Amino acid sequence: MENKRIIAIVAGGDSSEHDVSLRSAEGIYSFMNKDKYNCYIVEIKGMSWQARLADGTKTPVDRNDFSWQTPAGRIHPDYAYITIHGTPGENGIIQGYFDLIHLPYSTSDVLVESMTFDKYVLNNYLRAQGVSVADSVLLRRGDDYDAQALLRQLGLPCFVKPAADGSSFGVSKVKALSDLKPALELAFKESNEVMIESFLQGTEISQGVYKTRKTSVVLPATEVVTSNEFFDYNAKYNGQVQEITPARLSPATSEAVARETSRIYDILHANGIIRVDYIISHDAAGDHINMLEINTTPGMTTTSFIPQQVRAAGLDMGDVLSQIIENQF
Repeated sequence: MENKRIIAIVAGGDSSEHDVSLRSAEGIYSFMNKDKYNCYIVEIKGMSWQARLADGTKTPVDRNDFSWQTPAGRIHPDYAYITIHGTPGENGIIQGYFDLIHLPYSTSDVLVESMTFDKYVLNNYLRAQGVSVADSVLLRRGDDYDAQALLRQLGLPCFVKPAADGSSFGVSKVKALSDLKPALELAFKESNEVMIESFLQGTEISQGVYKTRKTSVVLPATEVVTSNEFFDYNAKYNGQVQEITPARLSPATSEAVARETSRIYDILHANGIIRVDYIISHDAAGDHINMLEINTTPGMTTTSFIPQQVRAAGLDMGDVLSQIIENQF
């Protein structure tokens, strides 16, 4: 079966999660059905685009048509599986390039990618669609601000996070007025826009979903339990966290979260696998589902949430990837 589709697994990127993205690419490469697909990892960093060949050597990618040379001839991929965390893979930039050269890809389109990448824009868009999100304020680099007025509006504790950055870098939990300035300085190192967001107390969960013409699959949610102040970089990548799949939610709440995840996917008209993060807050009236953020190129190492959730659902990761790829042919 040598007329296999050629899949470029596009990884790397220019954010602080470059190396994490390469680990996701290795994960995706290992999951791919090699009977169906010939796979190559393409590493992007700035203007250096290189395809990794079977012998481990790298060869430059021609950006005119996203092709590269191998000893057996020139490779023209049929499909790009994008697993860049952060820019340019999670904010619409690489999607625009692939649209221009008419190469199908695994993520949502330019608009959805750029909107989900900007947490402030996303929250306000989804709030208008009836999705519950935390109150927030946007600051741009150089803006004047009144720290006391901000904290009166949003309360303490609150979170300061880069508004447009795909990672957990630059996020701080602010517990006192004196914490605000250093938190803003840290966040502005990652992004020109920073969001200050009111704190929601509750259970943090994360849920994957993908849809094709034939299927709609909401995966079991993962509960995130960390002794850290919040699910920060160390919790996410250095194991300082307990992840429980499926999450310990009541059947009614579990169903309600799955419905909301599916609805958000449809509102965005998303493509491929996305992951929606929530805080489930609790009061006398019951559980409340608050959306935190959306990840459109979720981590894909064997221990990442999505592969965990796929296993918990009794599905095979290779089959899931094939469904997503074949949906566009």
